Amino acid sequence: MSLDYRSAFELAPIGLVLSADRLIVDCNKKLLDMFGATRGQLIGQSFEKLYPTAVEFERTGERIKASLDATDSPLPLGHYADDRVMKRVDGPRAGELFWCHVAGRALDPADPHAEGIWSFQDLSAHRRLTVELTPREREIAALLMAGLTSKLIGRRLAISPRTVDVYRARLMKKYSAASTPELIHKLLA
Repeated sequence: MSLDYRSAFELAPIGLVLSADRLIVDCNKKLLDMFGATRGQLIGQSFEKLYPTAVEFERTGERIKASLDATDSPLPLGHYADDRVMKRVDGPRAGELFWCHVAGRALDPADPHAEGIWSFQDLSAHRRLTVELTPREREIAALLMAGLTSKLIGRRLAISPRTVDVYRARLMKKYSAASTPELIHKLLA
């Protein structure tokens, strides 16, 4: 077999997606397997189909847009990465929520959602969702695991740091954690 760009895309060890206006234009087999979907179920569809809720889809889109053109980001301009909870589409595990590392870039940082390329890595073999979390708790858990403080999380989510602390306390109770480091350890376990 002659290796070309299409073969590399299809055989990549992680899920890959080409997007336009938050729609899935193309994806590889690894992504289809990860989400338990067929090409017909995803191509031309909104990324919303892969999120636990429409609210999380909207909030993540706002965060991505704000981050892609942020000059204070540790990532290069137009790049984005985070860990988030996603939802399997079909098959025996349909509806299952799982942790996923998502990274990508906008082809035009001035218009972040116009066109992009995204990678998806299923983290469920190493990190399981063992507790039922609300959408906001999932967002805050992901940002805590990224090492952000209450002040930075509040700024990113447009909520007060005190509100972040309330959600952190709820997470600590759900995970039976006595401290934030213990909570983060349990979230990452």
